[in-house]
Amino acid sequence: MTRVVKIGGRAQTDPRLFALLAEAWDRSPRSLCVVHGGGDEVSAMQRALGREAEFVGGRRVTSKADLDLLRMVLSGVVNKRLVNGLIAKGVPAVGLSGEDGALISAEIIDAESLGFAGRPTKVNLQLLSAVMDSGNLPVISPVAYDARSPEGGPLNVNGDDAAAALAMALGAEELLLIADVEGVRDQHGSMIPILSVEIARLLVHAGTASDGMAAKLEAAQVALVSGVQCVRICDLDGLVDDERGTFITQSQGVAI
Repeated sequence: MTRVVKIGGRAQTDPRLFALLAEAWDRSPRSLCVVHGGGDEVSAMQRALGREAEFVGGRRVTSKADLDLLRMVLSGVVNKRLVNGLIAKGVPAVGLSGEDGALISAEIIDAESLGFAGRPTKVNLQLLSAVMDSGNLPVISPVAYDARSPEGGPLNVNGDDAAAALAMALGAEELLLIADVEGVRDQHGSMIPILSVEIARLLVHAGTASDGMAAKLEAAQVALVSGVQCVRICDLDGLVDDERGTFITQSQGVAI
């Protein structure tokens, strides 16, 4: 079973991260792809440079001056730290960014409100498949290649959107969006085990699911519509517990 796993920045601070990823890899080698975030570290670097992080709908407003910072933090520090930790656990990890080989091509979403934030438009499946078929685990930074610019350049793609695009391209059976919470919660704070896309939209509209969780639910909807069989939002334990978290479905779900 091919699985695409997106690891959020806060989940990366869990000391069990590499052991759990290694266990997931041992269960299904050659069929796992990891995408990572790192938003808190990007925000910390922005503050250190006297800038304030801004978000719209869970997506980072990205100025031209932020692009090299994103490359440095996400494609450099975070990506290589994850690759190094996985190799230390015996996992043959290979670090890539969306810019490498135009692995993830993207276009600007809304220059006025989000700046150089992009949405994925194409995945270099030949490159991704070559890495996986050779027995390696791709670990991917969501900094993408600007396909619409004559000069190329990077675009900041939300990690959940990048993971959904990769899952669609691979025809993955499961997209796993890992956060620092067990799953999606309702307005009473209770975890929702099964959630339809219709109810997910209501949760976002009501503000019950906001910011990063809203972006996850939107990415989940896109993946399901495009043929990904299963989308799950969970914490790190969901890597090795197939029943953990919130399952997003296209059918009617629980009421809120």
